[in-house]
Amino acid sequence: MDATHFVKTCSGNSISCLPDEVLGKILSFLPTKQAISTSVLSKKWTFMYILADSLDFDDSDSLHAEEGGEQVFPESFKSCVDRTLALQCDSSIKKFSLKCHIGVDDECQRACVGRWISNVVGRGVVELDLHIIGRGLHFLPPQLLASKTLVKLTLGYLNLGKLPSYVSLPSLKFLYIDTIFFEYEDFCYVLLAGCPVLEELSVHHKSYAFPHTIASPTVKRLSVNYDFHREEELSFDLPNLEYLHYSDFALYEYPQVNLQSLIEAKLELHPAEHVERPDITNLIMGIRNVEILHLSSVSVGVISSCCKYGLLLPVFNKLVNLSFGIKNKRGWKLLAKMLKQCPKLETLNILDLKGYRRDVSMRRNQVKFQILDYGGTDEEFEQLKSFIGSKRNAEAVVDDGTRLQTKRGCNDASWSFTKSKLPFHCRTSHLVYSYYTM
Repeated sequence: MDATHFVKTCSGNSISCLPDEVLGKILSFLPTKQAISTSVLSKKWTFMYILADSLDFDDSDSLHAEEGGEQVFPESFKSCVDRTLALQCDSSIKKFSLKCHIGVDDECQRACVGRWISNVVGRGVVELDLHIIGRGLHFLPPQLLASKTLVKLTLGYLNLGKLPSYVSLPSLKFLYIDTIFFEYEDFCYVLLAGCPVLEELSVHHKSYAFPHTIASPTVKRLSVNYDFHREEELSFDLPNLEYLHYSDFALYEYPQVNLQSLIEAKLELHPAEHVERPDITNLIMGIRNVEILHLSSVSVGVISSCCKYGLLLPVFNKLVNLSFGIKNKRGWKLLAKMLKQCPKLETLNILDLKGYRRDVSMRRNQVKFQILDYGGTDEEFEQLKSFIGSKRNAEAVVDDGTRLQTKRGCNDASWSFTKSKLPFHCRTSHLVYSYYTM
């Protein structure tokens, strides 16, 4: 089509003149409910939504309660999903998201959900997001557990019981699990074992947490977030893991922690009422070779308590960047110990100056550090001088873009203080200090 003809043809509704393939891609970016609503625009748009290769179904707006108050998806939701999948026939689908509620004894609804999942898996789905909410045992269709095309899988709120032994997901690289229940052994020895190229794993649980062990030879990124943990121990066997975010209650024991390739770790350890004296020795030893370490304020409190019961901090020979949450004097005391164990530290981020201890100071080599919630008061500045040490030059940038410079005078105890404005694009919302050995 030449440009003139295209302009004349599309003068009334230019988007309708786009090729069907392009319109299908555009509709794929919309929630499926909105994509279907375009069918009222004109005759051409009646079935245009079936060109979308990304489908998103959520029954949240159409739930109704059965006897006993249990929420389930209505017949209208079932008809919408059935109709959409039927109209698409066998066309390929890239992404499928299904969030729905089913009755505890409603075998018809279970069969519907199984049929929908099998349909999209058979059409080569790449990303699958399933949140099936309902009491009782569920199942995943055999086609899903043996998909050769699936790259990203998200499972939420399912009780799967015993997993079949034939799990084989040769293309799966991303697995996200949110409050899924099945037998402990199945997690590593069936599910993870059936994912030979898995790179990123996320395990979140809001109730009865699992498993006893997280093991995989291929996973490079792991996020573990337990809001409740009944278990007494947890092991990590992840020799190629590079990033770890672990949020949990500190447990009695971490029998095995194999994280030899770890580069960055973020710990959020909470004290647990049912664990009187947690033993996190192996966990801390397992992360000692990281280059970047984030310790939340609650983690600092837990580690401080463990030090009272015999925990010895290892030397962090590779650590160059440390974020350290401090809320009290115990935190500053632990920081003093940490600094002695970090010979290559270059950057330190701390929460604030509350509870600052005068016996905590930085080493003589160059270190850059950031203090959050810095108020710029005279007391805070005096604390900073004590923390940095009087034999160094220092430079700070505060919230309004003011640069503060402190210089050692002829007398080591004397400090000069100058101010200047930074360009707007160089300003920061926190105080950042850089100081250098004379």
